[in-house]
Amino acid sequence: MNNTLFIQKKHSVSENRVSGLTNLLLNMFFIACAVLCIYPILLVVGISFTDNDALRQYGYKIIPSVFSTDGYAYAFSAAGSILRSYGITIFNTVAGTVIHVLVCALFAYPMARPEFKSRKFFMGFLLIPMLFNGGMVPWYVICTQVLGLRNTIWAMILPMVISPWNVIVLKTFINRNIPDSLIESARLEGCSEFRVFWNIVLPLSKAGLATIAFFSALAYWNDYWHSLMLITDESLYSLQYLLYNIMAKTQFLSSLAARTAGIQSVGVIPAETARMAMCVLSIGPIVIVYPYFQRFFVKGIMVGSIKG
Repeated sequence: MNNTLFIQKKHSVSENRVSGLTNLLLNMFFIACAVLCIYPILLVVGISFTDNDALRQYGYKIIPSVFSTDGYAYAFSAAGSILRSYGITIFNTVAGTVIHVLVCALFAYPMARPEFKSRKFFMGFLLIPMLFNGGMVPWYVICTQVLGLRNTIWAMILPMVISPWNVIVLKTFINRNIPDSLIESARLEGCSEFRVFWNIVLPLSKAGLATIAFFSALAYWNDYWHSLMLITDESLYSLQYLLYNIMAKTQFLSSLAARTAGIQSVGVIPAETARMAMCVLSIGPIVIVYPYFQRFFVKGIMVGSIKG
């Protein structure tokens, strides 16, 4: 009997194993995909260290034809504003991600419990914003006149404090990975719902929480739209919105220099290299943080794909 089981297991393993040629082709395919993903980043970095005149003459190259840091010098000409915007964006990302994850977890846990009688109502309440949008004008009126978010730091945090998609991801993760018997045992031991949520559900949902935390952090870091709509105080500009303003002004001055007599050269303003330098400055922290979240991200995003 044991020999039969061993032969069956060995046969099933051999059926799932790919041939050497297939394995080589798959590796070459994924290496090519990795190169295609990395190449644009290297190209942006190379352009950011290229002289603007050489860029117009020789085109885009990963290795600069003429090395120059004029783009970074122009970007840091407003160093005080950039550092302040970095601080605001970091605060928005950290505080917004923590609040977002906590709110989504508090919403997802009751939705995952079958004994919660009103979960269908709240699930419908959650899904409606995914299908219908009230429009920009009502949203702006609520944010400015009802919530009073105009020119406050919370204008860049509260509008994204919950995501229906992230709630659904976390709800599915809790359903798939936390058995009902464990929660019932904790209740029999006298644990309150809050203690079950805080001491059992959250520690066992690290992969799901890390997944939505990464989504949220990326959204907060790249957000400039809420600053554009709700912020007029320059001291509250986020990094992305500040860089957006600098690039818009750079493009305007560059166009003006090309049309106006008396200005010697368009190259006075390193428009293209400055734009790429600002891209490098804006993506740096997220690129550093991403490897930490990756191990949780893969597990969390594939929740439910393997039946255990």
